[in-house]
Amino acid sequence: MTLKPDAVHKLIHKHIDAWCAKSPEGVASSYTKDAVFSINHGDPMIGHTDIAEMVKGFCDEFPDVVLTLNHSFVAGNHAVYVWTFTGHQHATGKFAEFQGWEEWELTEDCKVESSLGWYDAEDYERQLS
Repeated sequence: MTLKPDAVHKLIHKHIDAWCAKSPEGVASSYTKDAVFSINHGDPMIGHTDIAEMVKGFCDEFPDVVLTLNHSFVAGNHAVYVWTFTGHQHATGKFAEFQGWEEWELTEDCKVESSLGWYDAEDYERQLS
């Protein structure tokens, strides 16, 4: 299966826009209903509810969150998008800026079936301590 790169780029931009709109359901809609998503080898999130709860947690903690697309790569039914996350922590007002990426495996209808997400958790914690 080979997806059209334009369709994948459209999905990535829709996904980023949903993060910036603070829309957990919008972010989750990028994934299949039973998608598996793991961040930094953590416990997998399975399906829209788990993914939306994770997004809501970040949006609650960083009410001014902005996710910026740095790069993206598409190869067949695989995509990687590199992002920068910025925002002020609600409880402390501390500013955080960190980069990461997601590695996606996509279905024929251009939904995320599985995702591996990565960011520097130590740098994240350092910025907020």
